[in-house]
Amino acid sequence: MYIKFFILTTCKPFVTLKIEGYFSKIEGVAIKLIFFKYCLIIVLFTLSLSACESSQSFLRVEDPPKYVAETKVIPPDLKDVSCEKPAPVVEKIVPKAAPAKPVVALMDIYFAFDKYNIRPKDAAILRRNLEWFKANPGKRVRIEGHCDERGTVEYNLALGQKRADSAKAFLVSLGVNPELLETVSYGKERPFDPRHNQEAWARNRRAHFLPLDEGDLKDDSQ
Repeated sequence: MYIKFFILTTCKPFVTLKIEGYFSKIEGVAIKLIFFKYCLIIVLFTLSLSACESSQSFLRVEDPPKYVAETKVIPPDLKDVSCEKPAPVVEKIVPKAAPAKPVVALMDIYFAFDKYNIRPKDAAILRRNLEWFKANPGKRVRIEGHCDERGTVEYNLALGQKRADSAKAFLVSLGVNPELLETVSYGKERPFDPRHNQEAWARNRRAHFLPLDEGDLKDDSQ
C-alpha cells in the first residue's frame, strides 16, 4: 500500500504533464486541420465561382435585335390598264448629213524637153481639172507656163507661153469658158525645183494652174 501510494504521489505530476502536453499537441493539430479545412473551402469556392462565370460566358446568347418598326408598303392603286391606250411613239426623223464633197484641186501638167504638146497622161490630168471648174463655176484661173534653166531667157519665155496656151486650148475643148482662163509665161525665172539636174528640170517644165480671187482681178485691171 505504501509503495503504491508513493508511486502515485510521485509519478502523478509527470503523468499529468505528459497528458497535458499530449492534449496541447492534439489541440495544435486540430487547429491546423481546421485552418487547412477553411483554406480548402475558400479555394473550392473560388474555383466554383470561376467555373460558373466561364459557363455563363459560354452559354451567353447574343442580345436579340432591337425592335424595328415595320414599314407598311402601300400598293399602288391598280387600274384597268387594258382600257387605256398606249401613248403614241413619235419617231424623230434625223436628217441625214449630206455626203462630203470630194476635195478637188487643180493639178499641174508637165512637158517634154523643148516641147509644148499635151501628152496622154497630162491630158488625163486636165480632164480631172475639169471637175474643179464644175465645182467652182465662174471662178477665174491663171495658167502659168514654166521652163527649165537651159536656154536663153527670151527663148524660154516664148516656150512657156506656148505651154500655157496649149493647156488653155485643151481645157476650152473640154467645155471650159475661155473668158475664165488667162495665160502668162515666166520662162525659167520661177523654177519649182532649184536643183541643177534632170529630175529638177523635168519638174520645172510645167503648166501651173492658179485660182484667182477678187483681189487678184483688181490688180490685173489696174
